Amino acid sequence: MQTSERYRLCVEARRDYAGNAGFADVVIGLSGGMDSSIVAVMSVDAFGADHVHGVLLPGPYSSDHSFDDARELADHLGIETICEPYEAFERVLARACGGELAGLAAENTQARCRMVCLMALSNAHGWMLVNTGNKSEAMMGYSTLYGDTAGAFAPIGGLYKTDVYDLARWRNEQAASAGAVPPVPERVFTKPPSAELSPDQEDEKSMGIDYPTLDALLRAHIERGLD
Repeated sequence: MQTSERYRLCVEARRDYAGNAGFADVVIGLSGGMDSSIVAVMSVDAFGADHVHGVLLPGPYSSDHSFDDARELADHLGIETICEPYEAFERVLARACGGELAGLAAENTQARCRMVCLMALSNAHGWMLVNTGNKSEAMMGYSTLYGDTAGAFAPIGGLYKTDVYDLARWRNEQAASAGAVPPVPERVFTKPPSAELSPDQEDEKSMGIDYPTLDALLRAHIERGLD
């Protein structure tokens, strides 16, 4: 299937699902990474910028450039952004966790507290929460239960990570050819994918494999049935 067709189907599926469920607006957590960036672009293409609400949820290990990339993306798309902190959750939970929230508990809490904020906005305003997970992460279980697995619809849930990059590059090229600003900042393409839940964390290092190799293995196993 051509990249343009993949993109069109993702956008149309998003629009149809939201419409059938009675939603006119959507809310997305913007991390400054590739997955949330392309989901935001697809959402604007599906609903228009006035109906897309981006929420910046920086944690203790979020880099300045990720925050900047998320804001730049929002500026390119013309969408509203909101910023929420993590520290309030950490202070409360540290007392119940022996005085310090650390390790896996700290990493997963960052992902889960973001969803608390996003779902509160969803409930309060009637916005549909959009999931930003991809197929590579889902097949590896590389996500946080009740955290980044939340959301009513996952528009890139059927796309491998390498497919996500291809679609983002294609969408930027379409914008450039039309004389518009490419929506996804160039740094999002070049920086290592990272959930930024611990110091110097990178997704590929955490999983022990790079995404192109992983996706080739997953395609062989899932699409071709190899063991």
